[in-house]
Amino acid sequence: MSMFGGISKGERNRIKIRVRSSMAALAQVEGRYLGARPPYGYCLVDLGPHPNPSKAADGKRLHGLAPHPATSDVVRRIFREFRAGKGIFAIAEGLTKDGIPCPSAQDRQKNRHRDGIAWSKSAIRAIIINPRYTGRQIWNKQRKDEVLIDVQDVALGHMTKQRWNAADQWVWSAEVTHEPLVTPEEFEQAQEILAGRGRGPTSHKPHPTRRPYALRGVLFCGYCTRRMQGNWNHGQSYYRCRYPAEYALANDVDHPKTVYLRETDVLPSLDAWLAVQFGGRLEETARVLADYGQEPKDGIAESLKLKIEECDRKLAQHRAALEAGADPALIAQWMAETQAQRVSAQAQLRQSSGRRRMTREEIHAVMIALGDLVKVIREADPLDKAELYAQIGLRLTYRPQKQLVEAQVVPGPHVCKRYVSEGGLEPPCPSLGTSTSS
Repeated sequence: MSMFGGISKGERNRIKIRVRSSMAALAQVEGRYLGARPPYGYCLVDLGPHPNPSKAADGKRLHGLAPHPATSDVVRRIFREFRAGKGIFAIAEGLTKDGIPCPSAQDRQKNRHRDGIAWSKSAIRAIIINPRYTGRQIWNKQRKDEVLIDVQDVALGHMTKQRWNAADQWVWSAEVTHEPLVTPEEFEQAQEILAGRGRGPTSHKPHPTRRPYALRGVLFCGYCTRRMQGNWNHGQSYYRCRYPAEYALANDVDHPKTVYLRETDVLPSLDAWLAVQFGGRLEETARVLADYGQEPKDGIAESLKLKIEECDRKLAQHRAALEAGADPALIAQWMAETQAQRVSAQAQLRQSSGRRRMTREEIHAVMIALGDLVKVIREADPLDKAELYAQIGLRLTYRPQKQLVEAQVVPGPHVCKRYVSEGGLEPPCPSLGTSTSS
């Protein structure tokens, strides 16, 4: 089986190399459009029958790029304003203010997963760095890599991930293949300006935040429901939500330009509320966590275990038959099918049961050992607090109109399957007071 698997993998790699080499030659020599979504500013046009006779006989057509009647001028405007000294953010605000639909709003059929509210800085930047607007065909900007689903269990197989290639690996067509929207000189000038501002097409290594924010990732703005960002100001941790005025107009949202919230106005009452919810009712919390942490009672886990045992018995029978002189090819096929069933059952069992759950007595002992939960949470490191809040499923919504922070804890399935009642944190300055409702 290992030999057959190696031969199959080698043949698969050879086919992949031949296909990619052919596509690279078509893009570079002929400037062939090889599919995918046309960039903003272009549309697909019919160029006649497919040059491959067999595909032409099946009715396949050759397609190419042509300037879009409604959006090509928008691309020219973006390059013109950027070269004139306007920033990416200013260009995005100007387009939104003039009522020009953004790329996701222009084609809603292909962008249902995006809101299409207004122009974003990332959309402007993607247009500025796209070399297709010079009239040349570009291929191999991205690649597909196969990575293991679980490095600890290679039997689960691989999954495909799409990743960007470096610019020096892109394949350019030798000649101009479609009508350019900008000249090569204009495009190069835009790249020089972008690189000079420190936002050029370069790779940045991820780095940890310089300041610890306890509410990182769990605090949301009540106006736009977006996450509020941490901001260090006057030696204290603040959280802010910046919302451009043109975005608010496009989305019909009455949103201030900037919403601020100080961390120290929230943490004391928040930690006290969590201590009441999880520490003031130890018996009830321990019972809930223990009851909902057990394996499913509908017999699914037991049936999966029986299936694994049955597969083990079949594998032992297949080995015995192979030693007795049965057909090796037939036995190998049976063993492969049985092994695949066993791996699938193991994966389902891990999903359904997970790790061993603690008993009610064990959970209660841990809670008692923690002692004063209010003191423990209050004195914890901000990074540890951020991880704790994320693990318990905490979500805070700041509503500046009411000077109110709504708190809700929604634990994941590995904790329990019940919702913890909501609590309000009400600040006068905003100073906070807690309230709960079912």
